[in-house]
Amino acid sequence: MTKDVIALTPKMPDLPTLLAGLYAGGPDLGVNTTADGAVVQLCGPDGRPLVSVEAPILIQVPGETTRLLDHAVEDGPVWWTEARASTAVPEAGRLAGSFAGRLATVLGGTVWPPEAATTDVVPLTTDVSAIPAPATGTPAVDVLTDTTAVVIQDRPLIAMTSWLSDALRTATTTDRALQIVTPPTARLTLPTRTALRGLPNRWIVQDPEHGYYDGLSGAVLHWKNGTFTPVHDEQGATRVAEAFTPTPDTGDRQLILTLRTRHPADENLVLGHALETAFQHLTGAPPAGWSTAEPVNLPWSTRQLTDLARARAPRPTWLVAVGHPDRPTLATVRVLRTPAGVEEDITLALGYSGDEAPPLDAIKDLATALDTEHRLVTLLTSLRAARRDLTVPPSFEAPPIPVAFTLGSDEAAAIGQARAGQPPLGPMPARIGPGGEPALHYPLSDGTDPHAWSVFQHLIQHLKRG
Repeated sequence: MTKDVIALTPKMPDLPTLLAGLYAGGPDLGVNTTADGAVVQLCGPDGRPLVSVEAPILIQVPGETTRLLDHAVEDGPVWWTEARASTAVPEAGRLAGSFAGRLATVLGGTVWPPEAATTDVVPLTTDVSAIPAPATGTPAVDVLTDTTAVVIQDRPLIAMTSWLSDALRTATTTDRALQIVTPPTARLTLPTRTALRGLPNRWIVQDPEHGYYDGLSGAVLHWKNGTFTPVHDEQGATRVAEAFTPTPDTGDRQLILTLRTRHPADENLVLGHALETAFQHLTGAPPAGWSTAEPVNLPWSTRQLTDLARARAPRPTWLVAVGHPDRPTLATVRVLRTPAGVEEDITLALGYSGDEAPPLDAIKDLATALDTEHRLVTLLTSLRAARRDLTVPPSFEAPPIPVAFTLGSDEAAAIGQARAGQPPLGPMPARIGPGGEPALHYPLSDGTDPHAWSVFQHLIQHLKRG
């Protein structure tokens, strides 16, 4: 039984309905709140949390339940109420399923996973007082040590939910690693992969035949001194798991754009327009929605995301944006307040099947628009053989291959047009945009030649010396 259960309902679960669901364990269990009331917990007689329920969120973005759960709901907004069961108590998973089933029965919705749904009273037969008390007040964290917060996830797609985002934030502020443990059938969304890309954070795959390994690097892992660490061979090299094999090339491709913009810190500044321009050029439509976590629940609004970033400044703001269901498109945005102004670090990924051509010919015009309208600093465009749905499996994936690099006009002027425009080893850039100090657009490859990485590295070294 999965420990994460979600009720999807057309009506907002009100307090009486939530309480009716929480009494799935009978009147002897207690209810309390945490996280300033954002999380409601069903507790055992000793107050130990058995099921934690996050505040319902209204999903107003088409296709989000299908993207994250492969579970379609009827058209229109839907309320997403997620319950997370304790892994320490056997009955907790069934309690979470009964909670969600009761909400769906009262409000006319559905439950994911469907087999978890029930309305039965689940008696607590385990002596919870014999189970060690959890060392953390963060519901998403299952094991907490001095160095590591471990989250156990048993769902097909590991999204950067508010649960997981909160666990990552807590781990970071306490100088701990976040390590997510999943079965080998799980995949990550791109926002989750981005969060786990740098050590000491890890994605740990628990393979029944091969033990534990890192789902992004393939390193064989073991539990040592309160954390998962690599296993080394006799020569001291990190062992790679046998299960970490190359992903078969199905013809699917991902077009990935990594760009930065920099704006003066002006009270009239509106963020998000650079991302909106990229969506328009590459998909023909603006983003469908945005949020600070997955699922993405808010309709696209540059004004609202600007208000959020301004309220959080000078702290950074991290956002997710998605496209419309007909074209897999996903972006992460990090808004930073720096001495130079306000910067947007954007990673945008688009998925294509083997019979679809990525719009490489649109990149130059997009780069021009980003520079002339949105103060582009840099833009790197690359192509990779990877899943059209933009999810990440626990297997080897070849790195993306650079297609083009664009240096914004302000950056080119700072380096010097003479130097930036004449790299000794190539490639020769196209000058784009108006004026005597244009942006420089360097073609690197068609996305099939791995040698393009060497060309790109030489170019960057030349520009840095300027």
